[in-house]
Amino acid sequence: MQIQVAANKAKKSPAEYTSENSELFKEAFKAGNVDFDDFIRTTEARHISAVEQLWRTLDKNGFLYKAVYKGWYSTHDEMFVPENNVEEIKIENNNSVKICVDTGNEVSWMEETNYMFALSRLKPELTELLNTQFVQPAVWQPLARSYLHNLPDLSVSRRRDRLPWGIAVPNDDTQTIYVWLDALVNYLTVTGYPNMQNSWPPNCHVVGKEILKFHAVFWPAFLLAANMKLPHQILCHAHWTVDGHKMSKSKGNVVDPMLLMSKYTPDALRYFLLREGVPHSDNNFNEQKMVECINSEIVNTLGNLLSRCTSLSINPNQIFPALNKATLKASFSSEAQHTFYQLQELAGNVELNYSRFSIYKTLEQISATLRWANGLMEEHKPWQLVKHCDQKDHLNTLLHITLETLRVCALLLSPVIPELSGKLLNRLGVPPENQTWNDIRSQQQTDQPLGNDSSVLLKRIKFQH
Repeated sequence: MQIQVAANKAKKSPAEYTSENSELFKEAFKAGNVDFDDFIRTTEARHISAVEQLWRTLDKNGFLYKAVYKGWYSTHDEMFVPENNVEEIKIENNNSVKICVDTGNEVSWMEETNYMFALSRLKPELTELLNTQFVQPAVWQPLARSYLHNLPDLSVSRRRDRLPWGIAVPNDDTQTIYVWLDALVNYLTVTGYPNMQNSWPPNCHVVGKEILKFHAVFWPAFLLAANMKLPHQILCHAHWTVDGHKMSKSKGNVVDPMLLMSKYTPDALRYFLLREGVPHSDNNFNEQKMVECINSEIVNTLGNLLSRCTSLSINPNQIFPALNKATLKASFSSEAQHTFYQLQELAGNVELNYSRFSIYKTLEQISATLRWANGLMEEHKPWQLVKHCDQKDHLNTLLHITLETLRVCALLLSPVIPELSGKLLNRLGVPPENQTWNDIRSQQQTDQPLGNDSSVLLKRIKFQH
């Protein structure tokens, strides 16, 4: 219904309105170097077929029935709201409206004959599920469980004369299937359902906190009723605010990612969002803070280390030297040796944090390692070592340590800043076929020439009002 209302307001058909918005998402993904295996839309024939099949399965298994439904409905949230979750507030001109307590969105009374899904029958199974680690991070588990306190059966259709936009109920063209049953089936559609499914169940669904109820309660319930396997995990994340305030068109503080990418590069935006964003609490977006973060960690720490190691004044032969273990032991402290050999352990820690979606922890660890390598340069003063022939092994060992640190860190950063990581690895002379995750633990045995691109990795960026 929300789509239909928005389309009417824009004086467009729902199909035209959604097609235009769909293209905007594709453009943003392309600009931000976000790849996808499939881009599914609910208007596609394959999806309509999948929704109809799931509906028939739920009906066959005895979970659907027709009844008169009365209740408060939020068009914005696309859901009925229990009476105890509705409150009346005063607005301008001393008028009053009723809103959903959880979302703050307006509700209106609705009474009509709909198809109902027997959600209440599945409360024991859902209770058992939500008492596990199904929802992550753990901070969101109490919220998920709170949805089970009052679990009435769910209205899963709307009158089609009021909501023509959507998929008609099989064998009943007077009703339209509820948007959150329709939309959730997208996850099945892309696996080939109702035919052969090659990738079900998924390891994880990634969702925002405002739609946790649909993914942690409704979706598992539909799958349980259809005798299908559940996703292994729901990763729930919080929201971005702007300077401490919720984004709002009326406040004029909505952040445009396309504009930010054009001003500061896609990799800069990706890095900041993943560096500052945490899944367990709301994150504050501040453009000036983003500029400071990029200049500090990418331009100064990462870029400066690369410039030093590859400069003609320090690395006149323009090589990535092989490791001289004897010199490493003789010329470097036991602490420095330990940290260098810990690069392999860093890779393991980073992999673990990526798998847990704690990307901010990954970037903290990588940044700390790069700062250590910069400090090592300061300590061993390569600009002095290069002046003495008898210090060649010392210099080359220092270059190996710092260049190897850059190589490993660039590979670990490649999911976050793919363009800059690729540019850095090319400068190190790492061939494209060796720029994969599997190459992180490979060890260089001989001297290798550096790449030819000696341009600055990323120029210092300036805050643009």
